[in-house]
Amino acid sequence: MRRLLLILPLLAPLAACMDIPQATQKTASRPASGTLSPRPAFRQCLSELGAQRASFTPLPDQYFGEGCSNIGTVRLSGLRSDTASLELSNLGPVTCSVATDFAGWARFGVDRAAEQILGSRVMRIETYGSYSCRNVAGTNRRSGHATANAIDVSAFVLEDGRRISVLDDWDGGTDAERRFLRVVHQSACKRFGTVLGPDYNSAHRNHFHLEADGASFCR
Repeated sequence: MRRLLLILPLLAPLAACMDIPQATQKTASRPASGTLSPRPAFRQCLSELGAQRASFTPLPDQYFGEGCSNIGTVRLSGLRSDTASLELSNLGPVTCSVATDFAGWARFGVDRAAEQILGSRVMRIETYGSYSCRNVAGTNRRSGHATANAIDVSAFVLEDGRRISVLDDWDGGTDAERRFLRVVHQSACKRFGTVLGPDYNSAHRNHFHLEADGASFCR
């Protein structure tokens, strides 16, 4: 019994020492911050985007400072209409929420409107891009582009070769082309929080600004 009492005080510090490697091993086995499993909301969004048969690649989170970042973003390489693939041009990283809204708008709000109004499906949607670390014009407030949460759409190329641009055809196109642009603009307002076009100000005379910010602002 006396020998046991002498040994017990030695076992406590030994057990404590044995815990140290286990804790160290657990910490070392965690993946780097850029490779952590996607957050549940992001995973759900990726699943919804995949269900729309979009072609995309999830991107690692990046922080650039001064209010600029790419968090929960994807790179869209193509979308699906009812009958074909839709090409995209000049599109950088976009948040998954913008990508999901954009995929639905392209199929149901753009491609179907083009067939009904112009008699031809859409082949390609042209953009001025998505992510850009900049302010809203004339303010000190960061634009939705600073977090890749907005897309600027400039034109639509149809399967029959016609190109319908916001700049040239909002006011200068045929009756059908003008109607088409206004229909797709209004359709965007049903899916995105902030939608800005030529009637908003001169800065948007050549594109539609589509932003998933939870607002309700359509101009």
